[in-house]
Amino acid sequence: MRIFVTGGGTGGHLYPALAIARALVRLEPRIEPFFIGARRGIERDVLPTTEFPHELLDLHPLYRSQPWQNWRTVKGLISAWSRISALAAESRPRLVIGTGGYAAGATMMYAARRGVPLFIQEQNSFPGRTVRVFSRFARAIYLGFPEGGALLPAHGRPRAIYTGNPIAPPPDPRPSRAAARSTWKLRDAGTVVLVFGGSQGSAALNAAIDGWVARGLRDDVQLIWATGKANFDRHAHRESDRVRVRPYLSPIADAYAASDLAITRAGAMTTAELSAWAIPAILVPLPTAAADHQTVNAKALAAAGAARWIHQRDLTVDHLDATVRELISTPGALESIAAAQRERARPNAAESIAKLILSSVDLN
Repeated sequence: MRIFVTGGGTGGHLYPALAIARALVRLEPRIEPFFIGARRGIERDVLPTTEFPHELLDLHPLYRSQPWQNWRTVKGLISAWSRISALAAESRPRLVIGTGGYAAGATMMYAARRGVPLFIQEQNSFPGRTVRVFSRFARAIYLGFPEGGALLPAHGRPRAIYTGNPIAPPPDPRPSRAAARSTWKLRDAGTVVLVFGGSQGSAALNAAIDGWVARGLRDDVQLIWATGKANFDRHAHRESDRVRVRPYLSPIADAYAASDLAITRAGAMTTAELSAWAIPAILVPLPTAAADHQTVNAKALAAAGAARWIHQRDLTVDHLDATVRELISTPGALESIAAAQRERARPNAAESIAKLILSSVDLN
């Protein structure tokens, strides 16, 4: 029972698609997900390591700053349409799941034109262009942020459902804080701050943290800091008995379990994981993200009391230090933010979405 799953270009689109596909297979083993993505996207490296068959096509985003390059986008869509049609002729998909990004557009277009049931998952509080365009054809749009529904086109809003973002949920039982800190060889007392800037790291965030550590942390503050592989050598010398510097965090569960506060970017998957673990956050949105969606995410979480946020242009050592000191020193501040994070948490979103999809189509 073949289904098409499409979404990629970036991990923020691909990993939710993988989570939903795996949840569907757990609930209905007859389902056979087939992934369709872009040759130039992250799926080129990730999909070959998964259990799923897949096809990578010559898909391109819109070249907004170089419009003369958009012939590549048009050519890619034409060739992708032909290949998707051929794949469907081999075994017609029973449904299509799209998680957005330029890599999803051609397959979602196929579903819309051929009457194949289409289901969309939107990760961010500001729906992306592909999701907005195809929302009119979807049976349902599953939202990572409740605020995203109001920003969909009017024809898509009635079918929007807030489910949260599909992530790997925290383990059950969760590692204890003391055990996790012991794993990191950190003291059990005090505040542990977790810092990371996404899978590739963030030069701006790393520079601020480096300056903060150089100036001297409060005696009761310890740090778990993932720099990204490309930046690790520049900051590795900051390792000490209270600062752990790593190129990346994989697995990340012990770091989450050990932490009282996080300083991160505001990507959809990162913020969903922080909510699932109920970790208070200081968010520094990536200013160059498409449609500035990370800032929209950060503002939505701050308005819900689930985070603080700092614009990257304001990310000075003084500002960062003052924000951390305020949160640590104000009675109940971290607890209040953690409680708001729990209200936002949807750790079982992938399974919830899979169940909703299965209840919406007749697979017999």
